[in-house]
This record gives sequence, C-alpha cells and structure tokens, in this order.
Amino acid sequence: MKLFSRKYGEAGPPLIIIHGLYGMSDNWATVAKELSDKFVVYTIDQRNHGRSPHSDIHDYDSMCNDLKLFFDDNNIDKATLVGHSMGGKTVMKFAEKYPEYISAITVVDISPKKYDHKTDAELTTDHRKIIGALLNINLESIKTRKDADTKLSEYLNDIKLRGFLLKNLKKDNNRKFYWGLNINSINNNLERITDKTDGISTKGIYGFPVLFIRGLKSNYITDNDISLIREIFPYADIVDIPEAGHWIHAEQPELFIKTLKNFLLE
Repeated sequence: MKLFSRKYGEAGPPLIIIHGLYGMSDNWATVAKELSDKFVVYTIDQRNHGRSPHSDIHDYDSMCNDLKLFFDDNNIDKATLVGHSMGGKTVMKFAEKYPEYISAITVVDISPKKYDHKTDAELTTDHRKIIGALLNINLESIKTRKDADTKLSEYLNDIKLRGFLLKNLKKDNNRKFYWGLNINSINNNLERITDKTDGISTKGIYGFPVLFIRGLKSNYITDNDISLIREIFPYADIVDIPEAGHWIHAEQPELFIKTLKNFLLE
C-alpha cells in the first residue's frame, strides 16, 4: 500500500516518524520541524489512518510491507525510525524483518510484548471504550465539531483525548462529516493491534542504536517489560520521561525532543 507522507528538511540522512493508533502524520509536525535541520524527516500516515488508503487488513506484517514500499518509492537505502505506540510496534517488527534498512530506532512508550486482554485489561479496555464511542456517534446528526465533541463527552471525559480523536473528523464535498480513520477496520483488527499482535520473536536484534522512551505515568512499558526489551534489543537504552503518560510527545514536548536529539545526534 502506498502511504501518504509529509516531508520536512532538505539535507541530511532520512528519518521516518510513524504515529500510533488514532494518530496521523501531522500530529508529529512539531517534532519533525525540530529535527529537520539535521535530517530529512518524513512523517507517514499508516494504513487506515490520516490520508492513507483504507483496508480490511490491519496487522504488523502489512504495516511493515507498507513501510518497505515507502523506502523503495523514496529511494531510501537506510533510515532512522521513530515510532509511537502502534507505530513503535511497526518499527520493532520492521527492525526484525529488515535490519539492513535501519540506521537507528526509537520506540516511544510501547513494549515488544503481546498485550493480553487479561493481564493488560485496563489498556485494552480503554481502546474498546474509545472505538465504541466513535462508532456510537451518528455523524448524520452532527452539524459542527462542537456537536461531535459534545457527543463524545458522553463516553469520554478526557477533553485532550477527545481533541486528539476529533482531528480524524473530516468533511466531504457535500459538507458532511465522516471519520478519516477507518474505525471499522481498526475495530475488527484490534486484537491484532493490541493483545494478540504478531509478536517480535527474534532474540538479539542489534547492529544499530536503539532507544526506548517511556512515560512514567503510562503503563505501556512496565519495569517487568525491561528484561524482554533487553532480550530482543540487548543494547537498548531506556529513558524515562517524568510527568508524562502515553502521549509523551504531546505532554512533555520539550523534554521529549531533547531526549530524542541527545540520542540521535550524540
């Protein structure tokens, strides 16, 4: 699948930023601009997100194949990859399948483990709650974005989360609202994305620098996950960002960018 992308910078080695679930390329514009003086930065929309095509298939093998096609289409031999959440799993899977294409990777607040609906119930239930909220909104009755926010607030209390999700609300040529996000495909494939993903099976992936960044208010990378990370990526650095949850780049942008620069430019 050919992915939509945005480009920042004209000189330097390539760096590709890959968003997480419900996200899109322009969520990462601030980070991309900060790095564009040293890198040619691409932010991509993964399948079923943003302006990339929709598909009934949504798994990590497919997302890795999409990314490999992006490399080929843009004549990229090697790149640094930065992936958040679902994008971080795409990055890890890509590093397993195509290590020769990697200069360095940064994985943002996600573990290589399989997220289980029992042991990680809080995380997987949150996704079901979000998807249920989006599916329950009758877009035919929505006249303004404020209407949509009011409807979402019946299901989701977090105003920042609602604002993030509402970036996916688009208007067609007839001025009718629709979700740019393929919420039906994500709903049908959620177990592949969260608790029953194609796991990262290879042990001892190395040959390029690896950084994991976790938010200390997030439960996506626990202390118990660190041994698994080191089994798969033996030389990985792990940096904790205080006062940050899962969306580290939005909650602590200055510290996140500083951490990323220290890793990539050292």
